[in-house]
Amino acid sequence: MSRRKTSARRRPRSIGADSLRVLLTGSSGWLGRFLAPGLRAAGHEVVGLDVAAGADTNVIGSVVDRALIDRIFAECAIEAVIHSGGLHKPDIARYPTQYFVDVNITGTLNLLEAAVAAGHDRFIFTSTTSLMISDAIRRAEGDRAVWIDETMAPLEPRNIYGVTKLAAEHLCRLFHLQHGLAAMVLRTGRFFPEDDDTHAEPSGENLKANEFLNRRLTVEDAAAAHVAALDRAAGIGFGTFILSAATPFSAADVAALKADAAGVIGRYFPDAPALFASRGWVLPATIDRVYDSGHAERLLGFRCSTDFGTVLQAIRDGLPLPFTHDAGYVSPKERGPVG
Repeated sequence: MSRRKTSARRRPRSIGADSLRVLLTGSSGWLGRFLAPGLRAAGHEVVGLDVAAGADTNVIGSVVDRALIDRIFAECAIEAVIHSGGLHKPDIARYPTQYFVDVNITGTLNLLEAAVAAGHDRFIFTSTTSLMISDAIRRAEGDRAVWIDETMAPLEPRNIYGVTKLAAEHLCRLFHLQHGLAAMVLRTGRFFPEDDDTHAEPSGENLKANEFLNRRLTVEDAAAAHVAALDRAAGIGFGTFILSAATPFSAADVAALKADAAGVIGRYFPDAPALFASRGWVLPATIDRVYDSGHAERLLGFRCSTDFGTVLQAIRDGLPLPFTHDAGYVSPKERGPVG
C-alpha cells in the first residue's frame, strides 16, 4: 500500500463538512459493490478490505488479522469505518461456530479498537434484523403478526449468526460509552439477490416482491442508508436502526395480517391481486412479522426509495422489476478464506 501515513489523532468533524477516507470491509460482497460507488459519489475516498478480490477491494485480508488492520489504518490514514463484512446466516451450513465468533465478534473488536486509537468520530456497523427473530417468531406462533421496531426486547437470537451480530452491536455501544465513538448500528432487512435458503414456495421474484411489504429493501437502498448514517453519525452519537422498505401497514393490522394477509393487502392496493395474477404470482396468505423502519426515517432522514408500491407500479407500466433477483449468485468469499 502506498497511501500516506499518519500518527495524528483525528479531530471530530462537523456533519457533512468534509470528505473522509473510509475503510470499507466486505468491499467485494453484494452490499460492498454498491456501497463503494455510493461513498465515492458522496465525495469520500474508499479503501476496500475483503477476503476475496473485487473491483473496489484494495486489500485482500481478514478483519481477524489485527496486524493487517493496524497497518491499513497507518498506511492509508483511515478516517472512518463502515464494517459491512462478516459471516451471514447461510454460512451456518458452511463454517463452524468458532469462525462466527472470530469474524463477527473479534473482527469487529479489532476495527473498533483501531478506530479509537486513530481518534475517529464515526463507525458504521452493518447488522441484521435476523437477530431480532426468536424461535417463537420464526415458528409464527400466536394469532397476530409481530410488529418489530428498535424497542423490541428481550432479544433472543435463534442461531450463532444472530448471537454474534448482537454481541458486535454491544461492542459498538460500549465503545461509544467508553470512548465517545459515534457508532451507528444498521439492522438491515433482506437484500440478498439469491433464492431464499429456507422458503421454496413462492420462490424467486414472487417471494422478493412479497417481502417488500414487511421485511425487504433493495441493495441500492441499503447502500444509500449507510452513506446517510456516515453523514449523520457524529451528530447522533449512538443509534440502532432497522432498515427495510416502508411498510404500508400499521400496528392495528397485525391480527388481520396473520389471518388474511391477502385481504389486507387488497385493501391497501386494490389492483395488487390482478397485477400479481398477471405474472402468475401469489400474494402471501399470512404475514408473521412486520419491520417498522420509521425510526431511521425520523432520525437519519432516510427512507427507502423502493417499496411494495414501487414494485406494483413497475408491473402496471410493464417495466423491469425494481429489485435484483439472481438465483445463481454466490458470495465472492466462497472463492477465498473467511474474514
